[in-house]
Amino acid sequence: MILLSFDTEEFDVPREHGVDFSLERGMDVSVAGTNRILDCLAMNGVRATFFCTGNFAERAPEVMRRIMAEGHEVACHGVDHWRPQATDVERSKQIVERVTGRTVSGYRQPRMFPVSDEEIERMCYRYNSSLNPAFIPGRYMHLSAPRTWFMRGSVMQIPASVTPWVRFPLFWLALHNLPEGLYHALVRRVLRHDGYFVTYFHPWEFYELREHPEFRMPFIIRNNSGAAMVARLDRLIKMLKGRGHHFITFNEFVDIKLSETQQ
Repeated sequence: MILLSFDTEEFDVPREHGVDFSLERGMDVSVAGTNRILDCLAMNGVRATFFCTGNFAERAPEVMRRIMAEGHEVACHGVDHWRPQATDVERSKQIVERVTGRTVSGYRQPRMFPVSDEEIERMCYRYNSSLNPAFIPGRYMHLSAPRTWFMRGSVMQIPASVTPWVRFPLFWLALHNLPEGLYHALVRRVLRHDGYFVTYFHPWEFYELREHPEFRMPFIIRNNSGAAMVARLDRLIKMLKGRGHHFITFNEFVDIKLSETQQ
């Protein structure tokens, strides 16, 4: 089972590097990237889960409609990606459900930072995918956290996939910078060990970042961005489909695992 996801947020990374970057410009970048992602998924006939900020949902309703019309799941990713607030767990759900007209089942905190388990449960989310069980310098140290899904109260925790033992993270930066053959081999190893694979990307990765030096993006983020990243995602999907793996949404994964535990 492949759980492919996209943190569908307003592009704000230049702010981390001292660039005065407006919300409107960030939305332009992310809308363009999201449409490229949707084109790639449609071409391959696979579905994914889109974790959307309240900002994105409210400012790109046409893209939200396309996400739903093409069979993907919509989940929550806070409200303002640059300024997370304790109230975001509730407000994000209210905003995204109002925009989509659908009940939202999942949450992911911006930048995979900690989030209140009590608030997640209080707001009746079925799952939380806010954990990358690895060491990311300058971000977090989660080497003692569970590698695979687990329950915390009534909420299923779905961490991003890392390799067994060494816990090498296989999130977006890895596909940008590792040789593709090595990345694919590590993904296959996780699938053999865990039986499923969870990863995530961002729409702005699929924008031509190399053409915008004014963004002051580090090389590891600019590397293989834009059309090159679309091609890498396309080849990853084709490799996994060719091996008979199925792409499912996070909510479907919860249904499957809960059903297995009840048998």
